[in-house]
Amino acid sequence: MCDVTSTSAPRLPRVRASELVGRGWLNTGGKDVTLADLRGKVVVLDFWTFCCINCLHVLDELREIEERHRDVLVIVGVHSPKFVHEADPVALAAAVERYEVHHPVLDDPDLVTWQAFTARAWPTLVVIDPEGYVVAQMAGEGHAHAVETLVRDLVAEHEAKGTLHRGDGPYVAPTPQPTTLRFPAKAVELPGGTFLVADAGHHALTEVAADGETLVRRIGSGERGLVDGGPDVARFSEPNGLCLVPDELRERLGYDVLVADTVNHALRGVRLGDGHVTTVAGTGEQYMVGAVDNVTPHDGGTAHPVEGGVGDQWPPRQVKLSSPWDVAWSPQLAAFVVAMAGNHTLWAFDDEQGSVRHLAGTMNEGLVDGAPDESWFAQPSGLSVDAAGHVWLADAETSALRRLDPADAHVHSVAGTGLFDFGHRDGAADQALFQHPLGVAALPDGSVLVADTYNGALRRWVPGEDGGTVSTLATDLAEPSGLVLPAGDPDHVLVVESAAHRLTRIALPAGAGTQVDGGAHRTQRPVTQIGTDVALEVVFHPAAGQKLDDRWGPSTSLQVSATPPGLLLDGAGDDVALTRTLRLDPGVGEGVLHVTARAASCDADPGIEHPACHLAAQDWGVPVRVVEGADATLVLPLHG
Repeated sequence: MCDVTSTSAPRLPRVRASELVGRGWLNTGGKDVTLADLRGKVVVLDFWTFCCINCLHVLDELREIEERHRDVLVIVGVHSPKFVHEADPVALAAAVERYEVHHPVLDDPDLVTWQAFTARAWPTLVVIDPEGYVVAQMAGEGHAHAVETLVRDLVAEHEAKGTLHRGDGPYVAPTPQPTTLRFPAKAVELPGGTFLVADAGHHALTEVAADGETLVRRIGSGERGLVDGGPDVARFSEPNGLCLVPDELRERLGYDVLVADTVNHALRGVRLGDGHVTTVAGTGEQYMVGAVDNVTPHDGGTAHPVEGGVGDQWPPRQVKLSSPWDVAWSPQLAAFVVAMAGNHTLWAFDDEQGSVRHLAGTMNEGLVDGAPDESWFAQPSGLSVDAAGHVWLADAETSALRRLDPADAHVHSVAGTGLFDFGHRDGAADQALFQHPLGVAALPDGSVLVADTYNGALRRWVPGEDGGTVSTLATDLAEPSGLVLPAGDPDHVLVVESAAHRLTRIALPAGAGTQVDGGAHRTQRPVTQIGTDVALEVVFHPAAGQKLDDRWGPSTSLQVSATPPGLLLDGAGDDVALTRTLRLDPGVGEGVLHVTARAASCDADPGIEHPACHLAAQDWGVPVRVVEGADATLVLPLHG
């Protein structure tokens, strides 16, 4: 259901916000926070989980709004975990520090507050007015403009009513302890035997000596930003992946290391001789699937929609990227492979030819093997290329080890089953389970190491009959996220222990590792009971002063599928309307409905020559159970 034009922000019926209930609070100086404490402020509840790339995008979308309205606005992060590891309060505290969350966070491991506000997706935003009433709910990302507009309107309204209270909120900044590395993400060995580390928590690159500890130098000022220049001037924003440029290309390209500068949505080239940093791909803005301005025209004129299908390519500095998480050189492709975590794809960057190419993935989130233009990924976050040219990847949100074979143009899954199943289980690869892995390293013998991040483990896949086997080489690691194979030392691997702020050298056993069976887990969320015939409605209202943007075709899209596929007898597929009739198979009984919705809106004032446009997008995975006589409607608020 869509409004063509919105002249004022649509409001929900006046419903009192539920109390904020959870295990405890972070960033409040040890104090609990109630809604009564927040009376007089505009409150935005941000339901998130720290594994989720879309949630991290929303954190970044809210930073400027939070700073601009800090005296009247209180953002409360409600952390409702997906993975078992995310329910660990120590891990949550580390994540809050890692991602520079500068507002109170409610720890909601049992999803009590999640259910009270009927959240169905990560991320979800709920806006509460200064009198304690819910006025809006939004799912997904791309809502910064709508939030900003609503906050301004609520401030004006309640200042006039005398119900707005200006002043400090309940946020109390923690005091971080100084360390040489701060939440390091990945590392590479430099020709002299030192290591260059993507020091994400310091927004810099840090070179350490061969011992992995002694500071040699930093490249980057340490302040979050996107600035090129020398080592004291340049700025990064949570850099992750690093890759050495092949020797034969360094002089021609003018840099020695390629960096996936994740939150800047950019690739940066670093010259080791003097530490100079240059942006080589990306515009600094996020690629939004379906947006009209993902590519800047050659002549600087009006942007047009770009589908971004597999095989499409663009000039590197004219196309937006989406949270590049890792990079690896592929001799077979004569290009750098980029794990584009933000839109679940692999891209290829060829700086000699001046192109960035969409290599694989439909931009849908999930685990589907096959041809590159049919495959689905879910936050690919670690890359390694083996001697045969296979591109190995850690597909984080599906807890999977996968590979792309350039020779046969096919994506294969070695271990992992989908978005909601995970665990720590060794043995036959088709039965093995990981938990949100972020790093991989292909060994010369054909086996592959996996940094099994949320299990705190180092794992190894060994090829063999029936898909090979998986074993565990080390445990009790603190969120291992990157792996380095030191030159001249084939018996060890250097593990980037991100949450311990260090590099750790681990011996590789000559034989197989140990066999661990820590059990299987499935993401637990409330199950929605629905009937066999269901009216699906995605609600979207443009923000005040905006209208649906149909200049380049339909302004909305809706995609529906199910796991297992047989659950959905009718209603699957893509269409324009945000309403759909679904028919479910009672014989299958239960599963997950996958719903992807997008809506584009722009300034409604015809006098504006170049209207500002915004794209709201969300992927829902709704657990459902078919029950006779249950609700015949399923309403999902994209913005309502």
